[in-house]
Amino acid sequence: MKSSRLVTILLLLQTRGRMTATELAQELEVSVRTVYRDVEALAAAGVPLYGDAGHRGGYRLLDGYRTRLTGLSSGEAEALFLSGIPGPAAELGLGRALSAAQLKLRAALPPELRAQADRMRSRFHLDAPGWYARNTAVPFLPRVADAVWRGRVLEVRYRRWQEPTDVERRLRPYGLVLKAGRWYVVAAPAPPPVLPPAAESGPDRPPRTYRVDQILSLTLADEECAPPPGFDLAAHWERAQADFRARLYRGQAEVRLSARGVTRLDADGAAAVAAGGSPDPEREGWTRAVLPVESPEHAVAAYLALGTDIEVLGPPELRVLMAETAAAVAEQYANRSEGEPRGRR
Repeated sequence: MKSSRLVTILLLLQTRGRMTATELAQELEVSVRTVYRDVEALAAAGVPLYGDAGHRGGYRLLDGYRTRLTGLSSGEAEALFLSGIPGPAAELGLGRALSAAQLKLRAALPPELRAQADRMRSRFHLDAPGWYARNTAVPFLPRVADAVWRGRVLEVRYRRWQEPTDVERRLRPYGLVLKAGRWYVVAAPAPPPVLPPAAESGPDRPPRTYRVDQILSLTLADEECAPPPGFDLAAHWERAQADFRARLYRGQAEVRLSARGVTRLDADGAAAVAAGGSPDPEREGWTRAVLPVESPEHAVAAYLALGTDIEVLGPPELRVLMAETAAAVAEQYANRSEGEPRGRR
């Protein structure tokens, strides 16, 4: 364990430059005292590592020092090959680069690690999109990725769901996110180029999320941009998802579910049952739970799909709407001869 930690410290300093003991401790999930001992061990082993005191201090390696040690374990080698998802890489225009990188990595591995990595690649395949997801074209994805990487303002024509549907937008791209097989660009609205320099240098407006496949046209403006200091794309995305769910589910429904009904729920419903579901005292083998509801209409459509594996207990208006909809469906099919055209009795 200690030897692996020493290698990690060495590689962190080699790739990131100067780091404080506190930063190293947080990265390694150990105490600062442990970092002090590890640094002493590296110095004793002849690693040219120096510590500077003061506000801008920290540990650093002698300029120009490089280690050839990779320290790859078998699990790390397997994970590297498993992480190379060819579909998204190809969409970003990096398909050949990914193949070349994997080829070079494989050639550099010892024979035993190479065999394990090959076995991992042959036995595991990652297919991120859901079963019913369409293969939507994203022709502007490489150019959006280029703008993100180079820090360039985007001028786009974008199609949204509300009127007017097609709008012009100037965006400061902060990052790209692949979610369930769909690409999103996180970007802040950029001010018009005619604004005075003082206005343009002001703080960015809060970033928003845009679907890359809804971009109808795109131009890279001759303006540089960068995320605000301290912006963390992963943390922002997590907060944005939580906010979306809070705005999406504005109501609740009390239901009872059969065992099969529980397994047929969507991810949010299953999570609600796992968090607060309990055995139904009135029906053996059934579960009572409170599920998040986007709207009564959405709830009726989702719950009718479960058939008799769900019963809505409340609120009363949702139960009435379920009963009325089920009765209308039953009436539509009642007393109709087989093969009789729709609308005739």
